[in-house]
Formats: sequence, C-alpha cells, structure tokens
Amino acid sequence: MLLLNRILLGVGLGFTNQSIPLYLSEMAPPQYRGAINNGFELCISIGILIANLINYGVEKIAGGWGWRISLSLAAVPAAFLTVGAIYLPETPSFIIQRRGGSNNVDEARLLLQRLRGTTRVQKELDDLVSATRTTTTGRPFRTILRRKYRPQLVIALLVPFFNQVTGINVINFYAPVMFRTIGLKESASLMSAVVTRVCATAANVVAMVVVDRFGRRKLFLVGGVQMILSQAMVGAVLAAKFQEHGGMEKEYAYLVLVIMCVFVAGFAWSWGPLTYLVPTEICPLEIRSAGQSVVIAVIFFVTFLIGQTFLAMLCHLKFGTFFLFGGWVCVMTLFVYFFLPETKQLPMEQMEQVWRTHWFWKRIVDEDAAGEQPREEAAGTIALSSTSTTT
Repeated sequence: MLLLNRILLGVGLGFTNQSIPLYLSEMAPPQYRGAINNGFELCISIGILIANLINYGVEKIAGGWGWRISLSLAAVPAAFLTVGAIYLPETPSFIIQRRGGSNNVDEARLLLQRLRGTTRVQKELDDLVSATRTTTTGRPFRTILRRKYRPQLVIALLVPFFNQVTGINVINFYAPVMFRTIGLKESASLMSAVVTRVCATAANVVAMVVVDRFGRRKLFLVGGVQMILSQAMVGAVLAAKFQEHGGMEKEYAYLVLVIMCVFVAGFAWSWGPLTYLVPTEICPLEIRSAGQSVVIAVIFFVTFLIGQTFLAMLCHLKFGTFFLFGGWVCVMTLFVYFFLPETKQLPMEQMEQVWRTHWFWKRIVDEDAAGEQPREEAAGTIALSSTSTTT
C-alpha cells in the first residue's frame, strides 16, 4: 500500500512539475517572467524546508508514528494545490489556440488586461495571435524532433540533466546520512539538513530579485563557478581529514557543512530555478508542452539513478564522489557559456530571433528555414487564394 501511494504521488508530482512552470511563464509579463517563474523553485524550497523541520520534530516520537505523521502531512499542500487550481483561469495563448468561435480573441484580450492591469495590451495580443496562427499543435513530440527545433530539444535535454549531476539531490536526499557519516550525531545531522535548506530558500529569494536584471546566463555562470569551488573544497577536506574507520573531527564536519551551504546557495540562485524557467521561455507554442515534458522526465529519471547509486558511489569513491560532481559542473558551465543565449525580458513569441543571431545555432536554424521556405510560400499562396475566393 505504501508503494502504491508513492507511485500515485510520483504521478501527481510529474503533472504539477510539468504544468506549473509553463503556466507561470505564459501568464507573466516578459519583464517579470524570470522572477515569477523562479517563485516556483522558491515554493519548492520552502516545502522541503518545512518537510525537514517536520522530520526533525517527529524524530523522537515512539511507536513508529514519526514517519507516518511526516508522510501524511503531504496531503495538506496537495489539498491547497487542488482547490486553488479550480479557480485558476486558462492562459491567453491557450484561449486563442484551443477555443473556437469568434470571441476567443476578445476573451484573451480581457484576460490580458486583468493580468497586466492596463488596457494597452494590443501589441502582446497581436504577438499571441500571430504565433497561434502559424502553429500546428497536433503532434508536439513529433514536431520537436524537426531540425528547426534542434536548439530547444538539446537545451530541454541537457539543462535538466546537468541540473541533477551537480549533486544537489545528494544534499536533498542524503544530507542527514552524509553528515552523520562525517561525524555529526543523528539529531545534529537532521538539523544540518534544515540549515542547508534555509540557505537555499534565501538564495531563491535572491534569484527572484536579480534574474530579470542581470539575466539568465550570468546567474548560470556565477552559480556554476560557485558550485565548482564548493565541490572541490568538500572533496579536499574529506580527502585530508576523513578517517579510515569513518567519521572526522567535529570542527571539520562543521566546515563541510558551511561549504555545503555555499554550494546549495549557488545552486539555488542559478541552476535550481533556471532549469524550469529557460526551457519554458525558449520553446515556441507548438512544442512548449513537449519541451517541458522532456525537462521533467529527464529530471526525474536522473534523480532516480542518482538516488539509487549515490551511497554506493560514496562508499567506493569516498571523497572522489565530490570531484566527480565538480567535473560535471565544469562541463555544464562551459555548455552555458558557449551554447545558451540570453533570453531575459524577451517576449516568448519573439524568441525565434535569439537562435538566428547565435554563433552556433543560427547555422542549424537557417539551414532548416531555407529548406522550409518553399513550403511556407506555397502555404501562403493557398491561404491567399482561399481568402480571395471567400471574398
């Protein structure tokens, strides 16, 4: 029964992680899209912090009730999420794209006016209508495989993969086990998980404040360098001070905790929130749902692999585990530097111009556009002929 309920919980997490970042990105104005979407990661961080506090509080409850209380309390935020979703409106792009009839554009205009707090929304509405009219949404997973969407597919695959091989879920899943291994007692190791999560939550707030000012690339790069240095320092301390029979001096155990807090903060204002933000804003409407589905599937699959293998890695590689994760952070930081364009404050409907000006992706996109141009011109001729006949 416990296993069945965990499977159902996983299905629900998959649905919400796929839909919420998409919804936030489509509803947010371009100039605040980063901050609003990063609020998703902030809420996740707050939820993990509350869960860690609950775990710390119920640790000493006798009779096996502690873990039962911890698990059952997950129903409380799930109930809030379910009830709140009933009152959420559809996004303007969904209204234009899916709902037939002559009033769908007017309905989208009214919703945009409510969301933006102004009646001057015609430019944004025109962009939405234009993007929707050139969209074929019947088979998004087949569409995303086309050459013209190669940049989006590569980023949708690699960004979540790199997100997980930073080693962040090592901290999330096994922080109490790890800190107990390096010398902290059980209650202290549980509290260390709370401390690292407090740092992550504070860093998420920082990310919300600065992401639309400094951009996505700068946060990716600064956070990457911060995580590289942190992983290297943790590996060095463990290599020098971790004893063969297990454990280490308390002073060095607390030093590892401090360095881990620096690592978690670096992740929480860069790769943590931006993994959900960037794929949602770079994918055009016809592949947006498929792109976000790929992101979430990769995150959960790699999370599963790391969750099943980390303790074995820690036993065999010991301090080398952190050098391994640090090497992955080097690779992903170089990937961002060379292959990820800046997308701050750019309307999602105008994102195509980003790829046409990028030093690497423009060759792929332009080659595909050249091959498709005759078909597009033919389609335009047919549409024009149809319009003339109707007139």
